[in-house]
Amino acid sequence: MSYTKKQKSTALKVALFATGLSGIVAEYILSTLASYFIGNAILQFTLIVSIMLFAMGLGSRLSRLFTGNVVLSFIVTELVLSVFISFSAIICYLVYGFTDFSWLIIYMFSILIGLLIGLEIPLATRINDDYEELRLNISNILEKDYFGSLIGGLFFAFVGLPYLGLTYTPFILGFLNLSVSFWLFIVLKDTFSAKTKKMLSITYVVVSTCIALGVYFASPIVQYGEQVKYKDKIVFSQQTKYQKIVITKWKDWHSLYINGNQQLSSFDEFMYHEPMAHVTMGLAPKKSNILILGGGDGCLAREILKYKSVNTITLVDLDPIMLELGKDNQTFKTLNNDALNSPKVTTVADDAFSFLEKNDILYDVIFVDLPDPNNVDLNKLYTKEFYYLCKNKLSDNGLMITQSGSPYYATKAFYCIEKTMRAAQLNTIPLHNQILTLGEWGWIIGSKNKITTKQVHDVDVSSIPSLKWLNNSSIGLLTSFGKPLADTTDIKINTIFNPKLYTYYKEGNWNLY
Repeated sequence: MSYTKKQKSTALKVALFATGLSGIVAEYILSTLASYFIGNAILQFTLIVSIMLFAMGLGSRLSRLFTGNVVLSFIVTELVLSVFISFSAIICYLVYGFTDFSWLIIYMFSILIGLLIGLEIPLATRINDDYEELRLNISNILEKDYFGSLIGGLFFAFVGLPYLGLTYTPFILGFLNLSVSFWLFIVLKDTFSAKTKKMLSITYVVVSTCIALGVYFASPIVQYGEQVKYKDKIVFSQQTKYQKIVITKWKDWHSLYINGNQQLSSFDEFMYHEPMAHVTMGLAPKKSNILILGGGDGCLAREILKYKSVNTITLVDLDPIMLELGKDNQTFKTLNNDALNSPKVTTVADDAFSFLEKNDILYDVIFVDLPDPNNVDLNKLYTKEFYYLCKNKLSDNGLMITQSGSPYYATKAFYCIEKTMRAAQLNTIPLHNQILTLGEWGWIIGSKNKITTKQVHDVDVSSIPSLKWLNNSSIGLLTSFGKPLADTTDIKINTIFNPKLYTYYKEGNWNLY
């Protein structure tokens, strides 16, 4: 069967559309992996995209060296690109499990995929020169590539990451690229010799088989790569739209990890949640309407429900999957005493900053139980602007408390949070406690009215039921600090437009952790 010039040109443009789609998603996959393995999402997305664009430029330059059968060069490039995209994630996971140099593999894939995409566009333009005049040729080729990028971005954001995850999304793209290039091979096969046709046919079978096997073994490979990195057995792992959630088990204890960072262990989580909850509630004159920002595991809500005066608890967590775990996962239901299914608790899947901005309700106590500010996204929830919002949502005599990382592992970050809260016109009292699985950890209480350490020491928890660690004598220890382990005199206030906190956090002594 012979094909018209229009049909050949259309097949070529569809291949470029698929390349644009696959290429942009590959950028997002590698950026997400880099964020998960290395941290600092903004930096990693910036580096990966910049590296890939640079590599595309190099690929375009190298394309001038291809002077033989340009169609064959394009087809082979498509085949190699399909393989690289398909296996990029699982290779990164495997390397991540055995070495600290996973970042090098991620950046290498960024360069290689960028080079191949950069090769394809000028090659396709040269092929299409036989089918369209120059005026239409260049605009149509670039148009299809850019349109594919848009569809790829939408696919990754709304389908790939939330439903297929980083395990299977690359293989979907690999198959897409492979299928489209095979169609192009069929349409343009009259440009190949019989020997070349046979070799390409065999190559397509081999590549298709490899990708199919990759899909079959992807999940156990990723699980193996992850398991090597965790000291305990993984019993739950899911890449959500927002983060990677992993639950591990050792003996009778479970640990929760988000993006590789431990959030809690059932072994000693009460040494974190009891001081945070009961000191603040003990200081609050009113404790009827409570807001929790974060805390999707439900443990903080469990402690707050011990107060009969509490009428409503609104718990806001960005990730609906985390809320589902807190409500429905048997491990967490047991851990939090089924707190998130209490009629007093309302859960909301929303960004904490956005929730406060659009909400006019006043709260007696606000608990900020969010992950550490290790990137610019989370940094926003530790800014002067955010603390102003919290202050304005407090009722008369209301209090808030935020988890503040470690005063020892990240001293400057800890005191930056306190200074930022004071800049938002909150009176502050820092607290800390030794959490066995986390090390020395801290919180900072913020109040609309003046508070003193004596008021903290006077908090009486003797009547609170089912406390595992906290008692009246231990409360006095929570406010006792030695000298800061770093010079805190020139610490800056953290704001949205001048984010300092995550830099302080990154500069902490986390190698001691």
